[in-house]
Amino acid sequence: MNTSHLETLMYQVSGLLLTPVLLVISVLFFYAFFVLGSFAAQYFQRKQNGRLYYQAINSLAGESLARRPRPVKGYRLFSHYQDNNSKTSMDLEVYALKQLEKQRIVTRIAPMLGLVATMIPMGPALKSLADGNIQGISENLIIAFAAVIFGLMTASITFWTASVKKRWFVGELNDLQVCLAKNERVT
Repeated sequence: MNTSHLETLMYQVSGLLLTPVLLVISVLFFYAFFVLGSFAAQYFQRKQNGRLYYQAINSLAGESLARRPRPVKGYRLFSHYQDNNSKTSMDLEVYALKQLEKQRIVTRIAPMLGLVATMIPMGPALKSLADGNIQGISENLIIAFAAVIFGLMTASITFWTASVKKRWFVGELNDLQVCLAKNERVT
């Protein structure tokens, strides 16, 4: 069986994939900086409203469920619970996972796309090497290394922010356990 036609087709298709992959990596790179900016804003909100948050948690733990404090900026899980006090612990966990889902997906996909965008130009670079074209090698390697760097930087930013947000959600969920237990006894 002659596979040269299949090899040629795969080479051509992979070459066509380079532009969309580079475009997606660029979009994800800008998304990572958007995430970083919103993370910084949330961090400063949490720092500014920490005392208010702990006062609200203490009042929820000590008082009846009829009088509820208002949501607190920067504390998303707590605010989500305040908006709908019939939420269970599982509902809040699902909400937290949903809030982190995009970042977790980007954290995993960005390095993969960086690798794809690294491997696609390697074919033409090796062909240029065989032809003795040094300029062709350098042009393709520049694309390859830039793509993997963008992919890894994107993943680093989204992984770090998602990890810290996960810790914040777990802390808020832990703080809400007394209120959630009260809700379960009432219903």
